[in-house]
Amino acid sequence: MKKVGFFRSIHLKFVMIYVLLILIAMQIIGVYFVRQLESTLLRNFETSIEERVNLLAYYLGEELGKERNTDDEGPTLEEAVKKILSDLKTTDISEVRLIEASTQRIIGTSDPYNQGIVGQRSTDTLIRRVIATSADEGEDVTQIDPQTGNRIWILVTPVRSDDDVTGAIYLVAKKENVYSQMKTINNILATGTGIALLITAVLGILLAQTITRPISDMRKQAQAMAKGNFSRKVKVFGYDEIGQLAITFNNLTKKLQEAQATTEGERRKLTSVLSYMTDGVVATDRKGRVILINEPAAKLLSVSRETILSSSIVSLLGLEEDYTFEDLLVEKESLILDYSTATKPLILRANFSVIQKETGFVNGLITVLHDITEQEKIDLERREFVANVSHELRTPLTTMRSYLEALSDGAWKDEEIAPNFLSVTQTETERMIRLVNDLLQLSKMDSKDYRLKKEWLNFVDFFNRIIDRFEIIKDENTVFERKLLEQGAFVEGDQDKLTQVLDNIISNAMKYSPQGGKITFKMEEREDHIIVSVSDQGMGIPSENLQQIFERFYRVDKARTRKLGGTGLGLAIAKEMVEAHGGEIWAESVEGRGTTVSFTLPYDRNEEDDWT
Repeated sequence: MKKVGFFRSIHLKFVMIYVLLILIAMQIIGVYFVRQLESTLLRNFETSIEERVNLLAYYLGEELGKERNTDDEGPTLEEAVKKILSDLKTTDISEVRLIEASTQRIIGTSDPYNQGIVGQRSTDTLIRRVIATSADEGEDVTQIDPQTGNRIWILVTPVRSDDDVTGAIYLVAKKENVYSQMKTINNILATGTGIALLITAVLGILLAQTITRPISDMRKQAQAMAKGNFSRKVKVFGYDEIGQLAITFNNLTKKLQEAQATTEGERRKLTSVLSYMTDGVVATDRKGRVILINEPAAKLLSVSRETILSSSIVSLLGLEEDYTFEDLLVEKESLILDYSTATKPLILRANFSVIQKETGFVNGLITVLHDITEQEKIDLERREFVANVSHELRTPLTTMRSYLEALSDGAWKDEEIAPNFLSVTQTETERMIRLVNDLLQLSKMDSKDYRLKKEWLNFVDFFNRIIDRFEIIKDENTVFERKLLEQGAFVEGDQDKLTQVLDNIISNAMKYSPQGGKITFKMEEREDHIIVSVSDQGMGIPSENLQQIFERFYRVDKARTRKLGGTGLGLAIAKEMVEAHGGEIWAESVEGRGTTVSFTLPYDRNEEDDWT
């Protein structure tokens, strides 16, 4: 057995899983902590600045609300504003400006290096919007400083005097400081995570060794058992679950050693017996895999003994579609297996015998194969010819012989009897001709070279023409009811053969319909086929005979069928022809109420659209 490498061992997998679980937990905690901390720091940063700006807005509002004369010796507005703004010096605030509301002129700025903008008109959109809307609260926006590339926070707050907006404070804060703090915190968290993972990996290795060491020992024991060595024992390191597993493993090794010795002895006995049998014999294990096949069986099945060992008995016999190995274990009857080809017939009878212990445990299956090709061939010929054709010809021949003997003995001189005898003889002759013609028709259908002469037919018109022909010859008390499609339905088929199908079905319906009965002709349209049915009100067919009426020479009421001139081949011919067109045929019947014979024909709507 191939040695397990370190990178594929359970030891490494256990440690990796352990470390990954810790890593995932740390990542989840870290992401949640960082996001909450970042949100808190940003909120505190903005709140702190807003509080300062609100206080600053109060003082500046006081200065903007004062009335000054040119004669006053006090400080001017610009000087007062400059003094107030210069007092607002923090590391977080880059610059603070005061803009007059009426003229939107910059009155002052806290940046000593940017005093040149004082007196200029502000064009900032955010300032205009705050002054124009007279908002109670200011507006803010986060931007990237084009000079430094750092994030800055711009806050515009209205300055009020006597509830009127007299100006606006434009503040630029260094928001990048917050993110710098976050970066430092992230580095600390990453360092802590790395240390935790290192400690976790060391602990995982120590913990994995306590679990994988006994498992590794059991793996070595299993490898030794696979080579046939049952003397080795697994070392028990403790009495926990793994220790109990090691003890159970040792007990299993002992029982396997005993079972192998018993199985080997039984196998030798079975091999000795099967090797000298003349019939084909195939033996399997309890799972249905072939463990032994003798030479006669290999020849019958045309297989090599070496190649089919360990293969399934079901697949060897070709029974996958109908049987499973469990079905063969309970099969009481023999199975007939037909392996005939075009050049060589081969029919086998398979008998199954289950090998099992007294406790009922199944050890395997023995299959005995008998070649019954010749026997089946003889039985088939007898059933198909002697039991059918001879039986059908006997009655008309016997009748003709009786009447011909009577005519030969002088009955031909009797002008009253002779015509009747000749009429009966002619009727029986025609019946035999119909029988022979039907047999020839079935023979043609069975021929491999048989071909249909298909053409496109409007089946509604075609069906009506067939019914019209029977309208002429039907009894005047018999009623025909038509339930055909109103629109045309084009099918591709052999007109002569479909005519024969309908003739046979309608003829049967008329034969078995009572006086004054009704025959219903019906058509139904489906997605890919049409259904054609003919119903009568005759005596019906028993349910146990319903599936057999399409067999050759089968009759439900033999005496009445012969009296009406039937050959027993009409529905068999109809079945062959319908199936040759790719359709299906079936019958439904209720005893005493009538029978319905239906068949389908493939139907393509697209072809119909092309015709219409």
